Amino acid sequence: MVIMKLLRFPSGTVAASPRLLGIGLAAAMSLALAACSKGESTPTAASKSDPKTSAKSVAVPAVQKQFLTIEAVGTSQDVDVLALPGRVTFRPQAQSAVGATTAGRVVQLLVRGGEIVKAGAPLLMIESADAASARSALDVATSKLATAETFYRRNVEMIEKGVGLEVERQEAEARLKEARSEHERARQTVNLIGAGQGSRVTVRAPSDGIVMSIRVAVGATVTPGSDALLELGDPTRLQVVAQVLEGDVRRIAVGQEAEVELPALAARFAARVENFSPRVDTESRRAQAYLALTKPVEGLRAGMLAQVALRVGTEAHIALPVSAVLIKDGKRRMVYVERPDGTFEAREVKTGHSHNGLVVILQGLSAGERVVVRGALLLDTQAEQLL
Repeated sequence: MVIMKLLRFPSGTVAASPRLLGIGLAAAMSLALAACSKGESTPTAASKSDPKTSAKSVAVPAVQKQFLTIEAVGTSQDVDVLALPGRVTFRPQAQSAVGATTAGRVVQLLVRGGEIVKAGAPLLMIESADAASARSALDVATSKLATAETFYRRNVEMIEKGVGLEVERQEAEARLKEARSEHERARQTVNLIGAGQGSRVTVRAPSDGIVMSIRVAVGATVTPGSDALLELGDPTRLQVVAQVLEGDVRRIAVGQEAEVELPALAARFAARVENFSPRVDTESRRAQAYLALTKPVEGLRAGMLAQVALRVGTEAHIALPVSAVLIKDGKRRMVYVERPDGTFEAREVKTGHSHNGLVVILQGLSAGERVVVRGALLLDTQAEQLL
C-alpha cells in the first residue's frame, strides 16, 4: 500500500504533494519488480553454476547445440619413449685387429687407408730372423721325417723276409714317431708366422672389409702381442649403440622397437634391440644397448652420431583433444559430458601429458561417455581454453 500525505487547500480540494508523490511511485515500481523476479528464474543460471558440482546440468538450445562437437570417449595405447644418445659402430665380428705374427721389421706396406680388401689379401711384409729360423727348422724336420720313414719301412721289409730283428723294427718305429712330432711342431710354428719365403713374412687380411686405420710405418720394429698394425672393418655389418641411464636399464628388453635418427644423413630409420650390456659404466652411469637397423642404409659409416627413440612400453588411457578441456579458477580442469537427456554435466578431470593435440585424461572419465570436444566455451564463458 502506498501512503501519501494529503494537503488540504482553502477551497476544500485535496491534492498530493508532488515530492511525496514521486517517492510513492518509485516504491510501487520496486515492489512490482521484486514480485515478478520471485516468480521467474534467470535463463542463464544453469550456465553460471559451478561445474565442480556434477549434480547440476546445463541445458543448451538446439540452435546453440549445433555449434558443439560431441564425441564418445575411447581408450588408446600410450607409448612410452626413451630418448637416448648413440653412435654407429662395427659389430664385434665385423672388426679385425691385425697384429704382427713374428718379431721383425716392417719392410713394405701393401694397402692404403680406406681400401677394400678380401680375405687373404696381403697387407704388409715383415723381415724376420725368427721366420727364417722357423722355416729352416721345418726343412730339417721334414728331412728327418723322410729318413725315419725310410728306415722304418726297411726294417718292416726285413722282418717280413725273416732276416730282420724285432728290436730294430721297434727302434725304427720310435724314431719315426719322434720325427713326426718334431715335424708337426715345426709346421705349426711356420703356419702361425704366416706365408712367405725365407725371412720374409706376408701378413694377410683375416676377413673381407675396409682398411680403417694403419698404425705402423715402414721400418718400424714389431713383435707379437703388441698393438695392432692395421684395423679392418666390414661396412655391411654395423650396429647402433645407445647409452641408457642406469635407472632405465630395467625397462630395456630384447626385441623392443626404436627409431634411429642420423643427423649426418638427415634421415630416420627403424631399428630393434638385439642385446644390451649387463654392466653400467662407473663414470657415466650408463649401460649400452645394441640395436640393429631393420634394413641396409646407404651412406652409413662407423662413428656417426645417432639419436635413438626407444619404445619401452605401452599403456591404455583416455585421450581427448586439447580443445575439450577447460581451465576453471586458474587450476581446475573441466570437461562437459553429455547426459542421456541431452543436457551437459560439468566434470572435473585430472590430466596428464599432451602430444600432437591430444591430452591424456588420468581421472574423471570412463570409456564410452560422450564429451564436448569442440565448442565447450559456449557452455561456460567464464572458463579458459587449455592450450
